[in-house]
This record gives sequence, structure tokens and C-alpha cells, in this order.
Amino acid sequence: MAEEKAAVGTNFIHAKIEKDLEEGKYGDKVLTRFPPEPNGYLHIGHAKSICLNFTTAIRYNGACNLRYDDTNPVKEDMEYVDSIENDVRWLGFEWKERLWASDYFDEMYECAVTLIRKGLAFVCDLSGEQIRQYRGTLTEPGKESPYRGRSVEENLRLFEEMREGKCADGEKVLRAKIDMASPNINMRDPVIYRIAHAEHHNTGDKWCIYPMYDFAHPIEDAIEGITHSICTLEFEDHRPLYDWVLQAVGKWPTPPQQIEFARLNLTNTVMSKRLLKKMVDEGDVDGWDDPRMPTIAGIRRRGYTPEAVRDFCERIGVAKANSTVDIGLLEACVRDDLKTKVRNRNVVENPIKVIITNYPEGQTEDMEVENNREVPEMGNRTIPFSRELWVDGDDFMEVPAKKYFRLFPGNEVRFKGAYFITCNEVVKNEDGSVKELLCTYDPETKSGTEGANRKVKGTIHWVDTATAVKIRIRNYDYLMVEDENGELVMNPDSLTETIGYAEPLLAEAEGGDRFQFFRKGYYMADSELTTDEEKVFNRIVGLKSSFKVKK
Repeated sequence: MAEEKAAVGTNFIHAKIEKDLEEGKYGDKVLTRFPPEPNGYLHIGHAKSICLNFTTAIRYNGACNLRYDDTNPVKEDMEYVDSIENDVRWLGFEWKERLWASDYFDEMYECAVTLIRKGLAFVCDLSGEQIRQYRGTLTEPGKESPYRGRSVEENLRLFEEMREGKCADGEKVLRAKIDMASPNINMRDPVIYRIAHAEHHNTGDKWCIYPMYDFAHPIEDAIEGITHSICTLEFEDHRPLYDWVLQAVGKWPTPPQQIEFARLNLTNTVMSKRLLKKMVDEGDVDGWDDPRMPTIAGIRRRGYTPEAVRDFCERIGVAKANSTVDIGLLEACVRDDLKTKVRNRNVVENPIKVIITNYPEGQTEDMEVENNREVPEMGNRTIPFSRELWVDGDDFMEVPAKKYFRLFPGNEVRFKGAYFITCNEVVKNEDGSVKELLCTYDPETKSGTEGANRKVKGTIHWVDTATAVKIRIRNYDYLMVEDENGELVMNPDSLTETIGYAEPLLAEAEGGDRFQFFRKGYYMADSELTTDEEKVFNRIVGLKSSFKVKK
């Protein structure tokens, strides 16, 4: 499936690659990479980058590396590494090589020494705050550090002392020597190495200095032989520094090139690992894989399919300008994917008991119904029908609203796959709530017989009380909603749980099984909570949406 998607459509990135192939810039080679920092779980925005990098490589018979940007030991964790690999594989992709930025620390250090020897880097004693003050503004040039004129010999000695651990965190940094008057602030003598006395998961305590991302990233790409370094638009202003590093080091005659695309922004969705981590740490959600979370782990547990996510990434395309995509499009992709994959099941929420007074006591019939009307190949199933049934609370109104065609006193409806039923009497509890509905059925209207062709406006579903399976249903709304100021805030109603009754077949459901609850939506048995004793279902997406796909 991933390979099929890779062959669809062309975008400006593909056009650039095709031009390079035509000119033989990298021969016939196309090598991309997906370079996450292992400091949190990936979200749906990362899915776009994953799909773009891997499908681009597939499209041109190339390959894609998975490389961990593990240059900051303070924030990184192997838990995140495992989750990233699960996410990439779940989306349907496999990397050529799994690599670590930290494997290149020795070579990066030598590159930094090369820059010092060329007079293109210097050790600076300014504090972080002072460096920011010296940097200038968008309209005013920066001011050179008083340490910028240090000799090559002094810079080599000081940089070696930094490496040997003789300096405290923040005491010194290594900066590139470029241009403090550059209109691009990123080129104003950026920091390329900082001191961090911290244990690293891969290199242990070998290093106490670590390269900055803007220095490390182009070197990593060049070492691996990456041809096209595809990244999001916020790195566009960093591209001159990317190119400068490779040119200044001077080791690679045909260096990789960086190409930027617009990142994914979704309505009602936070796209920040920092903010998502804060929600997890503060207990606002039940972990990174909470089904309300926009993490790939979260949408996987909710029941989204990789095919739907890949379809979504294909539909939104690749743009050069940032924009916000309606989350309804993602939901539409999920709905389109599931409608021909899953089987229907009858489930009622807020159940109301129906007693069919003229149906023989002790009798049960097996009613045959289709598993999926759109896919006849899925066949039929049988559901027990008897004198006492559950119907959904939404399917009864004692005083019906205008154009309400479901159950109400005196009205006849079709019980899907069974008979026509007429509500005759409402029996209430002492508190005034509905206890049960006394109804009658027309035995000449069994589904599939000539009598069932009689016209009736309402059709509802039902479950036999004697064989019903009690289930827990978790219905989700958006985790984030806009307040009166247009700001995204936590939605206090993002999760509601109800108890429902289901047809007997759902007793066999296992974690990960998906179904369409008839007239309700698409649901999946929760992979963490579903047991033999209790079936817990997450709503994946509703059946309908106000979102309209543009033709």
C-alpha cells in the first residue's frame, strides 16, 4: 500500500529531485532520512514527514534512513526510541539503516577543529543571555563578541579544555565565525558546541560537550550520503547555515541539499511535543497513547488505520506555505477506509426495555442480517430476537419532535432485520423515568417476506435482553477546543463513558478489533482495557461529518 501511494501525484520536491536526476547531480541515487529527536512521542504532524520522506525514496527507487537526533542527552529517553520505531513500522515503512547522530560525535568534533584551524570558529565566554543581547535585531546588526579575535592556537586549547571537562556548563561555547551584520540572524556567529555534563544513553560519559542541531544536522546528512534533506518550513531560514557548515568544513564535493515544506497544522489539535509532554506529565491525559492525543500512538489506540493516515497525507499534499487543515478531512479519510473493512454490530446506549406483548413467551428467533451492506462478500450473521429487547435511548421520545419517525406512543417502526413494531404504552418508574415500553409486532412483516415491503418511515436497531453483552463505550470529542478568544484550551468533555448492550458476537471481540456500531459510528476494542471479562470500545469516528471534501 505504501508503495502504491508513493506513485501518486507530483509536488515541488519531486520536481526538484527529478531535475537533479536528469542532471546527474547525485548520479541515480536518492537517499532521504527521517531524523526525529527521541524526546517525546511522534504526533500526526510527524506522520506527514514520515510519509513524505519514505514515499519519496520509494518513488525514485531509493532508500530512507531512520536517524535519531540524539545530541541533547538531557531530554532523550529510550522509551521514545521504541515508540518512534513502532510508529514508523505501523505506518507501513521500513528504513534502510537505523542510525544515531551520536555515532558521529568524533567526526563532528574533528569538523569543529577544522573550522577553528581555518579561523572560522572561536571559543566564546559570553553567557547565553549576553549572546542574545549581542545578537542584534531584525533591523539592527549584532555586535561582535570580545572573544572573537582569539588566536587559532588559543581557541584550539580552550576547545580541548571544554572537551576534557575543565569548564562548567554554560561557562564557554564554541561559535562559528560568520557575520554579525548578516540580515539572517541565524548567521550571526551561531553557537555550534555547548557544554553539558550529562550521561548520554549511547556514548555514556565520553563527552561533556555536544554539538548544536544546526551544526550537527548537515554533517550527519553528509556523512550518510543523504541527497535530499527534506524538513519543515521553520528550517528555511537555517538553510544558509546548513550550506555554510558543509562548505566551510569542505569535506564533501557534492553535499546534500535541504528542501523545506509546510508543516502540518490541524484544527482543534496541539502540534507541540513540549505541550503534549506537559499534558502527560501533569496528568491531563492518560499517557502518550491516550486515544484523545494526536500522537501516532494515540490515534493507533483509538482505532485509526495506517492506510487512512497515509491517504490523508497524500490528500493534503506538499505545500510551500503554512496553512491549517480541517481535522474533518482526517476523519473523512478514516471513515472512507473503514466503511468497506469492518462489520456492523448492533449496540444500544442508554438502553430502554421493549416488551412485545403479543410475541410468544419463551420463543427466540435468529434473525439474519448483513455484516456490511456495501460489501456483500462479508456475508450475513444471525441475531437472536425475542419478546424482550433493548432499544437505544435516542430512538424513543414520549412527546415526539417534528419529523421524528422513531418510537413514540402510537407509532410503528421497522426493527431492522426483524419485524414492524408499534409502541402502545409507556411504563414509568416512581421518579418518572421510563421503565419499559409495551409494544406489539406484526408477524406478517418479518424481514425478507412480502409483508416487510409495506412502507414505514422509521427503522431502528435492537438487542435481545437475554443474550445481550454488557460493554463499556468511550466516546471522544476533540481534546482541544477554541475559547471565546480563539485560543485552544482543554475540552472538559473530551471523553464520556457509557454502558451499553451489544449483540452476542461482541463477546468474542479482542483488543484491536474494529466494528461499525449500527447508526452510531466506528469503534475499536481498546487494546489496553479489553479483557475476557470486560469489553471496552473506543469510538474511532462518527458515521457522518459536516466536513465536505472538495471535488
